[in-house]
Amino acid sequence: MTGALDGIRVIDFGQYIAGPLTGMFLADQGADVIRVDPPGGPRWDTPANATWNRGKRSIVLDLKAAGDLETARRLIATADVVIENFRPGVMERLGLGAQAMTSANPRLIYCSMPGFASDDPRAGVPAWEGVVSAAFSTYRPRTREGRPTYTPVPIASSYAAFQAAVSIVMSLLVRERDGLGQRIEVPLFDAMFATVGAQVLNAPAADGAGGGPWGPLLCKDGRWVYVQHGNQNYRDFVRAAGLESWEAEGLFDRARLAREPELATEARRRVAELFKTRAAREWEDLISAAGSECSVCYTSAEWLAHPHAHESAMVIQVSDPRYGAMLQPGLNARMSATPGAVRGPAPQLDADRIALFAEADARRPVIAGGAMAARRSALEGLKVLDLTIVLAGPTCGRTLAEFGADVIKIDNPVRGSTVSFHNTINRGKRSILLDLKSQEGRDVFWRLLEDTDVVVQNYRKGKLDRLGLGYDDVRKRKPDIVYASMNAYGHVGSWADRPGHEQLAQAATGMQERFGGDGTPTLQPHAVNDYGTGYMGAFAVALALFHRQRTGQGQHVDTSLAYTALTLQSPFMQDYAGKTWDEPRGQDALGEGPLYRAYAASDGWLFLAARHSDLPRLAKIEGLASMGELEGDDLGHALEERLATESVDTWVARLLAEDIGAHRVSRSQRAVMDDPWVREHGLSMTREHDEIGPVVTSGPGARLSRTPLHAGRPAPKPGADAREILEEAGFGDRYVELVERGIVRMDGVAAG
Repeated sequence: MTGALDGIRVIDFGQYIAGPLTGMFLADQGADVIRVDPPGGPRWDTPANATWNRGKRSIVLDLKAAGDLETARRLIATADVVIENFRPGVMERLGLGAQAMTSANPRLIYCSMPGFASDDPRAGVPAWEGVVSAAFSTYRPRTREGRPTYTPVPIASSYAAFQAAVSIVMSLLVRERDGLGQRIEVPLFDAMFATVGAQVLNAPAADGAGGGPWGPLLCKDGRWVYVQHGNQNYRDFVRAAGLESWEAEGLFDRARLAREPELATEARRRVAELFKTRAAREWEDLISAAGSECSVCYTSAEWLAHPHAHESAMVIQVSDPRYGAMLQPGLNARMSATPGAVRGPAPQLDADRIALFAEADARRPVIAGGAMAARRSALEGLKVLDLTIVLAGPTCGRTLAEFGADVIKIDNPVRGSTVSFHNTINRGKRSILLDLKSQEGRDVFWRLLEDTDVVVQNYRKGKLDRLGLGYDDVRKRKPDIVYASMNAYGHVGSWADRPGHEQLAQAATGMQERFGGDGTPTLQPHAVNDYGTGYMGAFAVALALFHRQRTGQGQHVDTSLAYTALTLQSPFMQDYAGKTWDEPRGQDALGEGPLYRAYAASDGWLFLAARHSDLPRLAKIEGLASMGELEGDDLGHALEERLATESVDTWVARLLAEDIGAHRVSRSQRAVMDDPWVREHGLSMTREHDEIGPVVTSGPGARLSRTPLHAGRPAPKPGADAREILEEAGFGDRYVELVERGIVRMDGVAAG
């Protein structure tokens, strides 16, 4: 087997980004993905189709024609999975909806990815990426002037694809168990709640949060670096740079700088001047050699050519029939036993029609009979040891918990869990603070491992190996273990052992440079690489469990923040002869052009999402007469003038009446979390947490008809489940001793 999904057939009706990207994830892991396009090809003619449709087969069908519609039904009858991302109701009106297709083929897993959910009042809105992002507050104002900031990174579409891919493989796991498929809905809007972090939660911040003179720093050669001291190795950098006296003055004490604004200002001034004494690459090399965190703020073009990007295969070359030799993102989820592969370039349009017609007659699924099985969780009965820290790894563990696994979160008893992160990423888990550096702590770990299915960790490469807890050590004791690793830059290549956080992945891969434009490199509005890597880790785990269910074989799986950064930027992460880097850049960007951008109305901002073919209908709208006669900047200026004359609600109502995409630009993520519909559907939850009181967290966005996701209990107080966990492992009689010796702790301090 070359891929965990060998033998799985997928019919991909997706258009634009979300559906095709989901299909790409599955094709990269061995699935036979059949791409169905309308006459004329994909609705968005973009070089990125060469990435999203790689390794697939192609057929063109006019779903409005009876003959082609029947062909689509025949293809679906042979399928394991269907993917579509039209508006709710479109496939139903064609007779290809989830209810009809799963009734005809009970083994079918049918995944819908609309912009807004089928029961959302906005279900009928033309929900382009920009419309969904405006609704979710991705473009929320970043200045006092209230002007929104557009990002070309398709966060909503990508997150829907992340969660759809996980849900599909989890559903395949369930089908192996009981023979039945199910319906999945992953709305783009709902998927975005996975990006909600501690910044909107009313939980206490971690001690010492904020402060510090680090971040984007201008260097001698006019280039920028991003410096993030998220580990203790920064002291090695301090010594290497000769800054011990600065440290003695408290200039690097985050907690003190947060309390003393004048000292923080002085620290920032001195550090800014210091970094102007060397070139950016010199600082990157110096700080990285000290084991701390620094990256030049590269452009995406530079990263596509970077040696590590090629050594790690996060950038690969594909020979595309249309564009020739093309650099594009490599596989995100890496598997040791079922490595997957890009099986070929995107196919020529309709290239596989004859073969697929023949297969539609020859390949028939085994139809399951009987009543629907009782609804259970996909991972019910599975146990996970979660050794992760910060965001990406814990998000992976949280996702496995949502699918029903018993996840035990093991934290360092000295550090414990960062409070502001803990309550959102560790819900649904049990918690123990255990010293794995001690032999007694490792003895507890080995006992816990005996009935464990999955271990998840996101430390620097080699760190757990030095403790004897790496993959090779663990599989000697548990040969069928699924062991997941996540890090900053991947596990092969010259940067594999470098530490890094969200900010560094954004700096290295071009995200910061693009969002900052000609000014200071700027972070994206969400921790998109962290949370996305958590989902890709869960995807890899699900693939490995699916393979283990079929063969009994465990394996090591991995992913990284940098891999995910390339996935998120997939609309423009291609390089080939004649490539033009023309996506919007900078903090002044409002959109892609006059028909796809934010506009100021009389009382706020709205996002307009229309196509050139919509111009005749746009010109019929009251107040927008003659718009159909304009192009380019003239059209943009005219729309600016007209739309400023009336309210957001007025314009949105008029635009939607003509089936043109539009939505108010939400000014606040907290306001989105407080929306009644959002609360009613569990995307925002306010629950009591131990010793804290009510805390707002996000909930799962994917909907599965037979094995629904569950948020689980609120995140426990760190260490709260230690006694229970130790008793299950046979250490109940040693609980007091282990606590007294500091091997186990409660809430980060010794229990009394």
